[in-house]
Amino acid sequence: MSDDLNNKSNVILFHIDALSDNNLKQYIQSNKSIKICAGSKKDLTGDYDANLELPATLKEVNSIVENTTVKKKFNLNSSIAVKNYSLNKNEKKLSSYDDYIMLTEKEVQLIELLLDNKKPITKDKILSLVWNYASDADTHTVETHIYRLRKKIIDKFKDEKFILNSKDGYYL
Repeated sequence: MSDDLNNKSNVILFHIDALSDNNLKQYIQSNKSIKICAGSKKDLTGDYDANLELPATLKEVNSIVENTTVKKKFNLNSSIAVKNYSLNKNEKKLSSYDDYIMLTEKEVQLIELLLDNKKPITKDKILSLVWNYASDADTHTVETHIYRLRKKIIDKFKDEKFILNSKDGYYL
């Protein structure tokens, strides 16, 4: 969907009265575009990306479209699907339905690295890419962080197969 947001035609600006037509209402609600509802202050209700109080100047309309687009892009870029979970990079939160765990910045980076690679990643490569350590550094940083992350996930979600490892390294 983030590619869709690069297309300027993906904003629907509609008057509240359009919702009285069932066909238009269904179209608006099922569309993945940014939805901005315009009307008088007392009539503006509903779950849309933004509301525009009328009367409005062209400058106000433009401002709402720009701000809503930026906010939606930011939110889409911050939320990543990881297995059966959602990783919110901004809030550093891994969630499944209504449950979540808070993550450290390094845990977020580690999950992203594992997600971006289809093959197992070695401890040395993880050390280099996440911690900027030399590959020959003698440290248990990776093992310790993976152990703690696994423990958080097992304690909250009972998922023992989130981060797996083989002789070739770690993977999701």
